[in-house]
Amino acid sequence: MEERFFAVFIHCFFIALGVIIGGSFIGSMGDFATGDAPLTSMGRIADRLRIWAIVAAIGGTFDAIANFEKGLFEGSTIDLFKQALLILSAMGGVKVGIIIIDWFLQKELS
Repeated sequence: MEERFFAVFIHCFFIALGVIIGGSFIGSMGDFATGDAPLTSMGRIADRLRIWAIVAAIGGTFDAIANFEKGLFEGSTIDLFKQALLILSAMGGVKVGIIIIDWFLQKELS
């Protein structure tokens, strides 16, 4: 059971990372096709994709809400803790993706 959780934990990180990087690069191609500057829009697109990358990484909002409900109302605090760790993993993937995009765009890294 624990091995499965760590696999999901790692998958959440890399799914969020992939949504940010892939969405930014592919989304900026639309700006290139319309004659706009793709590099300036890449950072803007990455910022807009933050929450969607987290939602995609944890598998949708209904599973997360069901796990939180199970943790709160049924007294299963381990499920609540695991869900919080999965969300933190996805947030870490988003942050790494934003840092990679900023590095690619040669922005000031903070």
